[in-house]
This record gives sequence, structure tokens and C-alpha cells, in this order.
Amino acid sequence: MHFDLADLRLMVRIAEANSLTRGAEAAFLSLPAASTRIKNLEEKIGAKLLYRTSQGVTLTPPGQAFVHHARTVLAQLEHLAGDMQEYAHGVKGHLRIASTTTALSEYLPPVLRLFLQAHPDVDVDLHERPSQEIVRAVCESQTDIGLVAGPVRTESLQAIPYRSDRLVLVVSKEHALAAETRVPFRSTLDCNHVGLHKSSAIHAFLRQVSTQLNRTLRMRIEVSNFETVCRMIDANVGVGVVPLSSAKRHAANLAVQIVDLEDEWALRQQYILVRDLEGLPSFGRDLVELLIADARDASGDATR
Repeated sequence: MHFDLADLRLMVRIAEANSLTRGAEAAFLSLPAASTRIKNLEEKIGAKLLYRTSQGVTLTPPGQAFVHHARTVLAQLEHLAGDMQEYAHGVKGHLRIASTTTALSEYLPPVLRLFLQAHPDVDVDLHERPSQEIVRAVCESQTDIGLVAGPVRTESLQAIPYRSDRLVLVVSKEHALAAETRVPFRSTLDCNHVGLHKSSAIHAFLRQVSTQLNRTLRMRIEVSNFETVCRMIDANVGVGVVPLSSAKRHAANLAVQIVDLEDEWALRQQYILVRDLEGLPSFGRDLVELLIADARDASGDATR
């Protein structure tokens, strides 16, 4: 059975849009041409791929399987092009990365600096996402490398242990909680919080935890980075949950106190997620190796 790449791309676009019309537009096809392609594809396979309703289209079970494999095939073709670019002058590679807030702000910048210096012909598309969204993006070939934290289901992906990090509470030294050594997150929900913007992964995570406790996270002010979070806490605007590495760095120059969180989720194992390490383009494997080496060096420094 032979498949046309145009059909694979069309089915993926239809699945993303939940619409035959919009999927055809995204694939640069007219609606009649797209309908004919889908009809011929269904006849070739011997199964219906789409449920058609007045509200649009959804995938049948065979359609879901087809789109899953189509995304994998199309991603492999992108990786093939990435590897071949090393032999073609002037053709750039492209690497898509999705990361949690902590890894993006604390660990990735120096590693990416080294990577980009070593690979001047590779562009990086970097996005911040919650861990569950990262798993889905890697599974669906929307991103090449994901960095996640905490107890998430990694499905059939390769999960490479990366780092351990701890979330802690930071308070002003004048705050009542500054006298505590450990507190449950629940007890902080009576306080005003300082945190990152709504689109950040850590903001979404803390709101989810608060909802599970049937409480509301009282976000007094939202800022763009952990340094500003700590400065606002220093000014006694509120309390905040930040990674321990960041808290230590800023506590050295600010009048803030670090308080451990008792909650199990505060200590998080981080993983590097890929669909298939050997299936990545060579420069993608280089980045994974740099991330692992950087984590190993940091672990060695911490024990010395």
C-alpha cells in the first residue's frame, strides 16, 4: 500500500482543525480536491477515516491511527532534511523544544548558548508549556525535545532522567511565615501571591494545585521572571513559589527568607522527552548530550 505525502499532510491538517474546509485551506487545496483525496484514501484503506456532521468532522478510530502515523512519518522527513542540511551549504536545520518554566529560566540558557555556537546553521523554536502539554506535543510530533517535571505520564516516549529540582516558598523576612522552616502549600493560600504571568507553566501548575485543594490562588501581581518575583517579595507585596536554585541566588542580595514546602509535588524529577533519540537529527542528539552533560556537571558541583 502506497501513500501520497500530500494525503498525509491533508489528514493532519484536518485533524488539527476538526474541519474539512479549514484543513483543505491549511493544505492549500480546494474543498472538492480535498474531498476527492479523502474519498480515494478511504477506498484504498478500506475504512472510513472521518465522521462527517453538521458541526464539522472528527476522526474515526482508523482515522486516529492514520493521523498518528502520518505525524510520525512527516516528522521523520523533517529530521531527514535536518541531517542532510549538514551536506548542503546554506540550508539551515530547525529544532523545536518545549520546556517547563524552571528548565527554561534556570538551566537552558547557558546550554543553548553553547549549542548555538557549535551549530550556527541551526535555528531553535523554544516554547514554555505545562508538562502534560509537552508530553502531548512530543507524542504528536509538534515538538522534537521536551523537558518536563513532576509525575507525568510519558506514554510511549523515551524519558531520559535530567535533573531534580525543588519548589520552595519565598517570603519577606518581615512576613509571619518567615519564622517557619516547613509549611504546606495550603497554608500559603491565605496570603497574597507574587508569581509569573498566566501563560507560564508554573502559574498554570500552581492554579491546578490550588483548585485540587478547593482553594483560590490569590495572585496579587504577575511579573516576567523569578528575579522580579523575589524583588516584589522583598518589598513585602506577597509570597511566592519559585525553584530553589533561583531562590538561593536572589536571597543572597535580598531581604527574603526561603521556606521549604511540605507537599510531595515540591520535589520534582525532570526528564528529557523524545519520541526516538536515534531518530533525531544529529544536531538534536548533540543538544540532548549537552543537556545531560550540563546536569551531570551541576550534580558534581553540588556534591563537592
